[in-house]
Amino acid sequence: MSRTVVTFGTFDVFHVGHLRVLERAAELGDRLVVGVSADALNERKKGRVPVFSQRERLAIVAALRVVDEVFVEESLEAKRDYLVEHGADVLVMGDDWAGKFDEFSDVCEVVYLTRTPAISTTAIIEHIAEM
Repeated sequence: MSRTVVTFGTFDVFHVGHLRVLERAAELGDRLVVGVSADALNERKKGRVPVFSQRERLAIVAALRVVDEVFVEESLEAKRDYLVEHGADVLVMGDDWAGKFDEFSDVCEVVYLTRTPAISTTAIIEHIAEM
């Protein structure tokens, strides 16, 4: 029986940390579905618009061989609906969110993956701005 893994992220200024978490998420199942945060959602949750547009970020993530499907995540409150809609058997999030998504364990398995050390989109953006 096939297992669908779902994860979410902004994936702005795509870097090796993003790639590693998606590769590791894909190893947990047969199909990887990725919710990419809408521009408006990113602005609400992070206080800034992404460097790359929603359309560009969707294209980048969709082009990865480990990703089977992408969709736009419009609302944090709709996570349960997204999980059900995409038939999630596993929800994968970074360990910086540990415990925050346990409420979905009635819908699917919840796994928190360790983030790649010393890699952060915010830090990359700040470094570029300082140059």
